[in-house]
Amino acid sequence: MPHLDLADGFRFYYETHGPQPSEASRTPILFAHGAGGNAMSWWQQVPAFADAYPVITFDHRAFGRSRDLDDGPGRIAFGPDIRALLDHLGIPRVHFVAHSMGGRSAFGLLAREPERFASLVFSGTNAGCVDDRYRALKAQYESDGTLEGSLLRRALKDGFAAEDPAMAYLYARVRALNPKRDPDFLAPTGRMVNYRGSTSSRLVESGLPILWIVGDRDRVIPPDLIRISHDLTPGSQFHLVQDAGHSTYFERPADWNGAVRAFLDEVEAAKA
Repeated sequence: MPHLDLADGFRFYYETHGPQPSEASRTPILFAHGAGGNAMSWWQQVPAFADAYPVITFDHRAFGRSRDLDDGPGRIAFGPDIRALLDHLGIPRVHFVAHSMGGRSAFGLLAREPERFASLVFSGTNAGCVDDRYRALKAQYESDGTLEGSLLRRALKDGFAAEDPAMAYLYARVRALNPKRDPDFLAPTGRMVNYRGSTSSRLVESGLPILWIVGDRDRVIPPDLIRISHDLTPGSQFHLVQDAGHSTYFERPADWNGAVRAFLDEVEAAKA
């Protein structure tokens, strides 16, 4: 299995699919999974993109086959890990496709090396692009019960397991590949605990093509919240996946793949 051995002793799991980056005419795609996933989560995406694009998937540190070191840095190393992987692969720029938690990784790298991006796709994540309208609406959702339940319970749309028990089982088995982590692994720490800033200005200043994509029945980050993130990034695109919860890429892959592929093809055509 391909691993990148980093200087601190950490082994970073990754996969490459499709044409070799050095031989491809199109910019590689990097898929960054969410907290319930790992590289296996993208099994419905790799075949849909690797016909024309070099595709990179990986397990974030402390997920899947990328087990963190004892007392390792955890999530604060997400961005540096990805930078090291791209350097290792000799890839200068990518289309960065980030689902949920992956939005943190995207912005962590963008804040330091914006030149490594050709475009950004934010799936089921606000990527920190919020304002007071967003915070007020989120508080309303918290008080009215919209966001009630664990993240595991809200990862798929309500009723998905009854609709498609085989796929729901597969989702759970992919998730089960992840090692156990502290419950507060993703909780803000230090100065970020009461942070009220926003990534919106940095995203706008980057000038990058951005696509926001979300399920119409997402109960982790409901679509009206993502619409605000879209509004805060003028010129960005927005796509609503019908009859899908938070894991849109898994629940409705044809719609999700089609929207993302159309966006990336458009970006590629513009650079030609």
